[in-house]
Amino acid sequence: MKRSSILLIYTGGTIGMKQDPGDQTLKPFDFGQILEEVPELQKFAFRVDSYTFDPLIDSSDVEPSLWKELATLIRDRYEEYDGFVVLHGTDTMAYSASALSFMLENLAKPVVFTGSQLPIGVARTDGKENLISAVEIASAKDPQGHPLVPEVCIFFNSKLLRGNRSTKVSSEDFSAFRSPNYPPLAEAGINIRYNQAAIRKPLDWEAPLRISTELDTSVSILKVHPGITPQVMRYFMCGDATRAVIIETYGSGNAPSRQWFLNIVKEAAAMGKVLMNVTQCMSGTVNMDLYATGKALEKAGVVSGRDITTEGALAKLFYLLGKSPDNDWVKARLGDDIEGEISF
Repeated sequence: MKRSSILLIYTGGTIGMKQDPGDQTLKPFDFGQILEEVPELQKFAFRVDSYTFDPLIDSSDVEPSLWKELATLIRDRYEEYDGFVVLHGTDTMAYSASALSFMLENLAKPVVFTGSQLPIGVARTDGKENLISAVEIASAKDPQGHPLVPEVCIFFNSKLLRGNRSTKVSSEDFSAFRSPNYPPLAEAGINIRYNQAAIRKPLDWEAPLRISTELDTSVSILKVHPGITPQVMRYFMCGDATRAVIIETYGSGNAPSRQWFLNIVKEAAAMGKVLMNVTQCMSGTVNMDLYATGKALEKAGVVSGRDITTEGALAKLFYLLGKSPDNDWVKARLGDDIEGEISF
């Protein structure tokens, strides 16, 4: 079996920083010297190449344009490498991983997002362990030579999570990400233990990678809360520039039962808007048949997002809206499990 080759893609973020000995500020280091900064990578005997975005992108400034660049880069270098490791800021990593999971169609190689809470150049950094394990996972193959994890995922603090099932849960803990409704794809201890039953495999290992970069971002997110007013709700639900609305509801998909609330939902549905119900809870699923208020939303034209994350819902809508101008077609596809983003 030939030696694995990995492309390390640095988009920006804390992991790529080290302290300048002169002014003591944190600055990006040269990823062309990654083996000098993280010499442990040499023990794997992998070929590790690097690509650095210029300019680097702060996580809070991530836009769909970055996702398009990433998807295009991976497509253009797809035949050269066995896997890809994307170093990314943590604040929007779950959004980026969710988006790439849809945009990279027929993916049959690992695309592992990782980062750190502390810069790689400080003594207690979590960056080295995250990077080393992400590279090992991206290069791992089964006896037939197929990648063990041929999907878009996030590795953080010993756990490998499906990208479109992940959400950031802490700004301080090393366990910054969680996958509340889906088990880890792998866990790293003394050995890396792969959860083969949870990992998606392509139907055709030889199918060519396609990328879908036509994203329609005309989506708004309405978080239902006590005291929400008709004016605020109508602004989010019925704006001319909005094609779809993610409604973050209580519990298993509940919302206020006031008639004005349902009337605005019906108004948005009558305008042809795509309306998706996602729970505010960290874990669990939307079940609009459970309570009367949820059932009323369903009758008004709201589609259940089941156990999808908000990040996954946003990425899925961007992707589907970009595929077709027909909102009825999008509504019909919302319930499909396209890339493992929802459970049945």
